[in-house]
Amino acid sequence: MSLEKPRPTDVGETEEGQVDYEELADLLGDTVIGRETHVNAEAFVVRPDEVQDALYALRDEAGFDHLSCLTAQEYDDRYESIYHLTKYDDRTQEVGVVVPASKDDPVSQTAEPVYRTADWHEREAYDLVGIDYEGHPQMERILLPETWQGHPLAQDYNPEQPQVVAYREHANPIEPDQRAGEAKSDQTGGEVEAESDTMFINIGPHHPATHGVLHIEAVLDGEQIVDVEPDIGYLHRCEEQMCEQNTYRHQIMPYPDRWDYTANMPNEWAYARAAEELADIEVPEYAKILRTLGCELSRMTGHFLALGTFALDVFGDFTATFQYSFRDREIAQDILEDLTGQRMMYNYFRLGGVAWDIPEPREEFFEKTRDFLDDLPEKVKEYHNLLTSNEIFQLRCVGTGELPPEVAKQYGATGPVARGSGVDYDVRRDDPYGYYPELDWDVVTEDGADNYSRVLVRMREVEESAKIVSQCIDLLEEWPEEERNIQSNVPRTLKPEADKEVYKAVENAKGELGVYIRSDGTDQPARFKIRSPCYHNLHTLRDMVEGEFIPDLVASLGSLDIVLGEVDR
Repeated sequence: MSLEKPRPTDVGETEEGQVDYEELADLLGDTVIGRETHVNAEAFVVRPDEVQDALYALRDEAGFDHLSCLTAQEYDDRYESIYHLTKYDDRTQEVGVVVPASKDDPVSQTAEPVYRTADWHEREAYDLVGIDYEGHPQMERILLPETWQGHPLAQDYNPEQPQVVAYREHANPIEPDQRAGEAKSDQTGGEVEAESDTMFINIGPHHPATHGVLHIEAVLDGEQIVDVEPDIGYLHRCEEQMCEQNTYRHQIMPYPDRWDYTANMPNEWAYARAAEELADIEVPEYAKILRTLGCELSRMTGHFLALGTFALDVFGDFTATFQYSFRDREIAQDILEDLTGQRMMYNYFRLGGVAWDIPEPREEFFEKTRDFLDDLPEKVKEYHNLLTSNEIFQLRCVGTGELPPEVAKQYGATGPVARGSGVDYDVRRDDPYGYYPELDWDVVTEDGADNYSRVLVRMREVEESAKIVSQCIDLLEEWPEEERNIQSNVPRTLKPEADKEVYKAVENAKGELGVYIRSDGTDQPARFKIRSPCYHNLHTLRDMVEGEFIPDLVASLGSLDIVLGEVDR
């Protein structure tokens, strides 16, 4: 069974596989100054100057090797950073590390030496909230221009103040203007500095190869890549702030479809799962099957798109693969349109269930879905003939964009990017939700850790999604009519009790999509934080392409399958 995953026993774990928080408290010792209980896990409050000691202990001795998310926020009396930790070997084991910072001088120690992914997380926290992380290798803004005044999520921020963004000529990150070459002797025997072959180039932000408004600052030494810096923030849409200004019950749910808009129904589940845990809402079994059906079809549309656009990146023109993948994506979208009434922004989930049942006549919907599934094996063979057995495709992908598994974990990579590096991690199995535990399916991994492996993972995952959809159709057909409950009873106005905190995640087409919510007793969240898998996966690009060529960079970026609407949020 796919849910049976062996794992080691670590410090801070009971024999039953539960987290032993008392043993963790002993492990952390004097670094702990308090305890908190969040809905998903216990959290330890640690001193702001001993963050690394606490995190090193939790990672190296207790096995918490996955920094899922960092949430930063401001209270009336303090700032706060919450490191949400879990394990790649056992997603059900979670612990939080809460770091308070002074209101007058919000500074805490960086976690970047412990978890590489904390680099971008802490820069975002500084950019939007205003917390400074001492010892960070590059403590500067990441989403907003460097000249921006104020921090948009700070309590005293004035959104109406004028902002001046000055033009700044790009500088070579290796040297101010050039990378020094080796010194050579002139005719008199003296030394002169050699001319450098280093060149700084901009890729994007508006370029087909960047898959959206992404600016890549690249430095070449000859034809090889020396350094790459993804420059994000061109599509920041204030999604977290908008969710904080709307109500739990009805107004937030339409927004998640717009995070990753290529395979977006799992996004709705990410919000629903967090809010339902926060408000203690049960979901009927029948509604869980409908959710699972819709999300797997949506997952397939995302993988079809990723496959087609990646073929464009590698071959450089509109090939048959692109056309075939969009042909199959359209069929899946037609089925989703029948189910939800929308082609992209589905808004199908409701807290406690879904909006409506299978459309009538039900038999017609089931037949249409089964026809799609029956044709899929032959279509997958076409993709393998066009791509994986293509010599040009293999030359461009095998051995390029390599991402070793331990490096992937350091960056918090998930989804096909991590599973293409042999990291056996999938939230659907490792932290079961919905109807996934009742179904027969497998988590797909490949050990090549390159661009080729990531393509294989997505192609094989389409087949696993088809298995899940087929089982869902069988269950829906046989489900007794009188038990087809699509929603549980949910209060018209939801007001979770004040100071409840929860972080929950689901598996979308890109990886682990998480949502943190803190309630304040009203019908709107006090803090809403989105954990984007694309954000983490894009962060790996520098390690993937160092020493390679520009065409390899284009292929590696395409293999990440990022959506900038989810990266910038």
